[in-house]
Amino acid sequence: MTVSVRSFAKINLGLRIGASRPDGFHELLTVYQTIALDDVIKVKSTRGTGIEISCSHPRVPGDASNTCYRIVEKAMSTLGMERRITIDIEKRLPVQGGLGGGSANAAATLVALERAMKRSLPWQEKLRLAAEVGSDIPLFLIGGTVLGVGRGEQVYPLEDLPPIACVVVLPEAQISTARAFAEWDRRVAARDSKLTPARASDRMMELGRGLSAWLSENYSGAPGGKRGRAENPLLELVRAGIKNDFEEVVFPEYPELREGKLALERAGAKYASLSGSGSTLYGLFASKKAAAAAAAKLRRQGWAAEATVTLTRGQYWRRMFEG
Repeated sequence: MTVSVRSFAKINLGLRIGASRPDGFHELLTVYQTIALDDVIKVKSTRGTGIEISCSHPRVPGDASNTCYRIVEKAMSTLGMERRITIDIEKRLPVQGGLGGGSANAAATLVALERAMKRSLPWQEKLRLAAEVGSDIPLFLIGGTVLGVGRGEQVYPLEDLPPIACVVVLPEAQISTARAFAEWDRRVAARDSKLTPARASDRMMELGRGLSAWLSENYSGAPGGKRGRAENPLLELVRAGIKNDFEEVVFPEYPELREGKLALERAGAKYASLSGSGSTLYGLFASKKAAAAAAAKLRRQGWAAEATVTLTRGQYWRRMFEG
């Protein structure tokens, strides 16, 4: 049996880097948001054993280092089953571009595997397996607007918000997340050699206070709440003072990315940011018409730009199984 699913991308609505952890990771605080750009994953189950990965993209590994391979291996072991699993990846998203493509592929593969095997893992077990394979994978088992903490793998679904138009800019630069973290640590040490975990936590709390204010305004049923206003709540979120800390280390090394953000703002974005550690940039727009016009303008300027829209949790799961 072959099961085909769409593997949607994400953007980061703010990303705050905290103290380094004993396990080598950093504490993170971010809001993930799924968007309507995708890869397509096909999972086939046949008699036999082993895992085979097929993808025409030269930078997608076909061995056990692939996140899809690893999550299938763990899931089949947990299910106590033996089958030959073939995974075909139709790659449309950039590799290591900050949109979570590889992580999304792994989550979509797990969903397709369950359907192909006609077996389901308990929800918490799926989240555990996903977190073991990659920090970004659990968010794709939720979809929509998702709060991420810890190293990003501790995920909490936020209330569905109305979709908002966005434009994604895809520069050719390839950013190493590990190198970006290392540069962040170097800059922090140079700026303040006496930085302590407690002071690093203060930086996390700074963003946390902005998020808390946004959540209380938009999700509480208290009188005077702002649910009825015309502006999309996601725009209220990005105006709560959030930013992506990776811009501080990535933009100096790749000035074309800073220029890409400025180009989005000049094209009318209400908010523009780097996604993850990059190199993808995105801008949020007031309407689909404005986003389409901005994408066309950016393409005329030489940028690889695509207009899309954010996905609510309901849309994410419905559209995952559309052809």
